[in-house]
Amino acid sequence: MVGTDRRVSEQVFHDRQAAQRAAERFDLRFTDEEYLDHETWIRPAFAKLRESVAGVCDPGSPPNNRPHRGRLQEMHILDYGCGHGMAAVVLARAGARVTAFDLSPGYVKETRERARANGVHVECLVADGEELPFEDVSFDAVWGNAILHHLDLAKAGRELHRVLKPSGVAVFCEPWGGNPALGFARRFLPYPNKHRTPDERPLTRSDLKPLREIFPSLQTDGFQLFGMIRRVWNRPTCFLDAIDSRLLLVVPPLRNWCRYVVITLGKE
Repeated sequence: MVGTDRRVSEQVFHDRQAAQRAAERFDLRFTDEEYLDHETWIRPAFAKLRESVAGVCDPGSPPNNRPHRGRLQEMHILDYGCGHGMAAVVLARAGARVTAFDLSPGYVKETRERARANGVHVECLVADGEELPFEDVSFDAVWGNAILHHLDLAKAGRELHRVLKPSGVAVFCEPWGGNPALGFARRFLPYPNKHRTPDERPLTRSDLKPLREIFPSLQTDGFQLFGMIRRVWNRPTCFLDAIDSRLLLVVPPLRNWCRYVVITLGKE
C-alpha cells in the first residue's frame, strides 16, 4: 500500500508540472544541442550510451563527444521515465527506434506532441518503472535522466535486467548524495527550480547495492564538483567545468562529492 501511495503521489506531482508546462505554450521544437548541453553530464552520458551500444568507439568521432548520428541506427531504445521527451526526440533523430514511458500521463502527452513537432516517431505510453509492460529482452539500450532516485532500485533493477537484450546497456543520470554540504543546501537553501516530490532523495553508494547485485559491472562517473555553483550563480562556469574535468580525473575519490552521477549498467 505504501508503494501504491508513493506512485500516486509521484504521478500527481509530475502531472501538475506537465500541466504548468503546457500552460506556458512554449515552442516544442528544439535542436539536439539545446538538450545535450543544458547540463554538463548529458552529452558525455549520451556518448557513453552510443559507444556501449556500438561495442567499439568510432575512431572518426570528434574529441568533444558530439553525437554521431549513425551509431544508434535501428537500435530499439527505451526512454525510461521520459518526462518532457527531449531525450526521446534526440535518440529518434539519431536513427533509433524509441519507446518512451512515464508514470505521468501529462508528460507522456508532452512527449508525444514534442515528437510530432520535431518530425520523428516515438512510441509513448504511461507505465511504472518498477513494473514494465514490455516483453523480456525487448531493448538494445535504456536511457534515463533523474528517474532512478524515485524508485525501489531492487524492483527497477530486476525489470531493467529483464527487458534488456544480452549485452544491452542502460545509462542513467542521477542526483548524488555523497556531499554533506550539498545535502544541507538541498534541504535548507533556496535556489531556482528547486522542485522535489516528498519521497525522492539523491542516491548514495549504499543505495546502489541492489543494482550492483543485478549488474555487477555497474560504473559511476561524477559531474559538477565546483561546477555545481551554477545553481546559485547566474554566470558562465566553463572555467569551473574545466577544473572539474581535470580534478576528477586526477583524484577519482572526489567524484563522491559531485552533484550528479552517470550510472552505467551492462547486462552480461
